[in-house]
Amino acid sequence: MPVSAASRKSTSSAEGESATVADENSTSPAAGKPAARRGKSAGAKDKTDARKADARKADGAPRSDLERRLRTLGLTTPMDLALHLPLRYEDETRVTPIAALRPGYPAQVEGEITRCEVTYRPRRQLTAAIADESGELQLRWLNFYPSQQKQLTVGKRLRARGEVRGGFFGREMVHPRMAVADAPLAQSLTPVYPTTEGLQQPVLRKAITQALAQIDLTDTLPDGVRERYELEAIDASIRLLHAPPPGVSEDALIERAHPAWLRVKFDELLAQQLSLAAARAARRANRAMPLPATAAKKGLVARLYSVLPFKLTGAQERVVAEIRADLGLGYPMHRLLQGDVGSGKTVVAAIAAAQAIEAGAQVGLMAPTEILAEQHFRKLVDWLHPLGVRIEWLSGSVGAKARREVTAAVAAGTVDLVVGTQALIQDHVEFARLGLSIVDEQHRFGVGQRLALARKGEAPGERLVPHQLNMSATPIPRTLAMTFFADLDVSVIDELPPGRTPVVTKLVSDARREEVIAHIALAARQGRQVYWVCPLVEESEALELQTAVDTHAALCAELPDLRVGLVHGRLAQADKAEVMRAFRTGEVDVLVATTVIEVGVDVPNASLMVIEHAERFGLAQLHQLRGRVGRGTAESVCVLLYATPLSAIARERLRAMFETADGFEIARRDLAQRGPGEFLGTRQSGTALLRFADIEVDARIAEQAREAAALLRSEYPAAAEAHLARWMRGREDFLRT
Repeated sequence: MPVSAASRKSTSSAEGESATVADENSTSPAAGKPAARRGKSAGAKDKTDARKADARKADGAPRSDLERRLRTLGLTTPMDLALHLPLRYEDETRVTPIAALRPGYPAQVEGEITRCEVTYRPRRQLTAAIADESGELQLRWLNFYPSQQKQLTVGKRLRARGEVRGGFFGREMVHPRMAVADAPLAQSLTPVYPTTEGLQQPVLRKAITQALAQIDLTDTLPDGVRERYELEAIDASIRLLHAPPPGVSEDALIERAHPAWLRVKFDELLAQQLSLAAARAARRANRAMPLPATAAKKGLVARLYSVLPFKLTGAQERVVAEIRADLGLGYPMHRLLQGDVGSGKTVVAAIAAAQAIEAGAQVGLMAPTEILAEQHFRKLVDWLHPLGVRIEWLSGSVGAKARREVTAAVAAGTVDLVVGTQALIQDHVEFARLGLSIVDEQHRFGVGQRLALARKGEAPGERLVPHQLNMSATPIPRTLAMTFFADLDVSVIDELPPGRTPVVTKLVSDARREEVIAHIALAARQGRQVYWVCPLVEESEALELQTAVDTHAALCAELPDLRVGLVHGRLAQADKAEVMRAFRTGEVDVLVATTVIEVGVDVPNASLMVIEHAERFGLAQLHQLRGRVGRGTAESVCVLLYATPLSAIARERLRAMFETADGFEIARRDLAQRGPGEFLGTRQSGTALLRFADIEVDARIAEQAREAAALLRSEYPAAAEAHLARWMRGREDFLRT
């Protein structure tokens, strides 16, 4: 499981020191003076401070440094502390003879200090030696305090704990933790917790021990459920993880394979599944405007089919049928439509929009960029405008007068379909009868933005909620669909339209850049068009990458007979639109661009793409970019131009791009490399919703949790509520968008 940067911070030299927490509510004489001499001003200050402390207590604000640091870790209740589980353990239950120490492993030794001195070569440091009956071990501190030097009196018996290294003068420990010898050994492994700056391990351990003594860890699962899935008791599991007895496999604890860990992961996944099921039930309790399909041969949907210049694939027809059925229901559809790049999601959205419009509703389609939104707008105008559908465009680049006219028409209900960017969710945009909201590349929007479009159609008097169709070209692996998206209905277009040519992917070192330029020049002179994608707009001091501006200037100089265009996010929208228009109409041969072309660009004659510094892009992003070519009949090539040396992760990304063009396989590898963060843009919350389970490693547990959630909701509703109360505590809303 990934650990935050803050969680990794620990000061090993401070871990063994005792720590006390001052009671800030107590009073003491200021600067050592008797209280009577402080005068009225001091007394008034005391009253003010007391009032402030009472106010902080009343509003739940932390009242001490310890509470503030615990809150930084999200630890505000005893249950939070109980579920703050260790990252690793240290074995202080035994003393190892010095002769038996192995370099690279932590150990604890006990013996007599035989030497202690400050040396100055190669740098100032404190060195000492500790010896037992079997041998001698060197100790070294690069940073130290005089009190540490005093502790290391020659002849004194001490314990030293740390990682053993093979030093120049034999085995040694650097910055070991020292403790008094002959004290009773620990009876359990010593936990090491994720912490933050200023919060030492002994203080955190003490707080967690106190919390464990206070909380009620009564099992939320009925005995029959525990027996069915062979689960340990939760109370015993959590207490074991905080204080494992000697003899417990440390490897099983670290790898989270111990039965106690399996119980914790099961409970966490079960809570997630229960919350998703509750979200789904809450949605179905809402009312929506039914938008049933008609069988009329001259209806809008039928006429749309008749004017389409292509035939839908079997996968598209299957998905259309799923959406058609959902739109006819009296509760809001909440469906995720996913399909690989170029699989034909836009036409599916158009058919859904036509069904809603035919039933008397308005439709809003929102995309994250103007390029993508404009691509949808042009296609929908081509397909639907000749059929009498009133379509309008709304984005940030629309002038004030035109925007007022469009918003007035939308509010009056004289517009059937509005396509645009985030401009659709501005406060001044009101729909007369929004029945369907469509959000494309929805993981690029925040939670609030996605919900804002749906809320445009909520009728306060009637309590109607619009149907919602989310679209994504980033396929979601099965494990994610089963966990984080279990409350959604998911439709998959798993078939590409006929005529799409496979894209040949080539890996080329930056050292062969001149060869690549010569190749694209030849292709452009033969009438083919070329994308050249760069990661940056202008030069960055931090990253010495070839930039879009520099590349454009260089290609213009090297290819004077070709028309080279430039598009990036900093261009004015009108300039950006003009460059894209010129490229679509063949007036530009080579288009130098940043990732603004990642989605929503469809130029069938563009059959060659060069991606500069491909090693800097994410796997999903590379796949999206590659999808811009291969849309025509000519053989298409994507050149991944990379700079050496390559990191191991970059090498894996490029290998994946070379080996497969399957979006689902790309998504699976991306998930394995980087975890669920990229995909969970659709669950954007800023909070890790799974702290203990790993959706790839624990897929079997996730299956069991999904099954158990259904069982608890149907047969043990009280247990389901108790389980959610323990594990979610206010985080359910993160899963309901």
